[in-house]
Amino acid sequence: MCTYRVIHRLHHNNLYGDLDPDTALHGGYPRGKAYLLKKLMKDLSGLTAWKTYAYFLGGAPALNTATQVALRPLDDTSAKLRLEAKRDRNVVIVFHLALLLAFAAAGYIVQYLVLWVLPLVTVVQALLRLRAIAEHGATSDFSSPLTAARTNTGPAWLEWLIFPHHVNYHIEHHLYASVPHYNLPALHREMAARGMLEGAELLPFRATLGKIFAERAAA
Repeated sequence: MCTYRVIHRLHHNNLYGDLDPDTALHGGYPRGKAYLLKKLMKDLSGLTAWKTYAYFLGGAPALNTATQVALRPLDDTSAKLRLEAKRDRNVVIVFHLALLLAFAAAGYIVQYLVLWVLPLVTVVQALLRLRAIAEHGATSDFSSPLTAARTNTGPAWLEWLIFPHHVNYHIEHHLYASVPHYNLPALHREMAARGMLEGAELLPFRATLGKIFAERAAA
């Protein structure tokens, strides 16, 4: 999480800009139903998992068009945060290797691989992509967080599956990033009561799917 904090700060500070490490995932939509389905099927096959985990370990370079230099997130932070991120990363790697060895020693290696590792490299990858695109894909006005990000609404089971920890309140998160996830619903209600969400990308998830799966507009 220390590494991701650095990466996510770049996303917030450079939304849709050169240094936004997330644009490669959610940018350019809509691209047509076939394109997105192909991407999701590739995720479900496990072929993209290595990119996701490289990203969370700090390997999400962005090209600075002014200097034509690829910038990795941990290159654009303080020495203190860089050291904390590297320590955190090493702890996570050691923990998962130890967990693998512990299950193997206990005779449950197959269960561990099937019930934990397999979903992590397949289903989770598709959910991460779909959520990222739902949060930012197919938006048309990047000049304001109200229209460059999207808040998705839906039934509780859908929010639990795709938007855990209230991350569906994504406009609110971009405007007030220091608000903890458990206060985002209250923040949403307060902003709505004050008329602060007028004209915002506030959509039912079904409508969002219609936008991100739409065909690319003709040039």
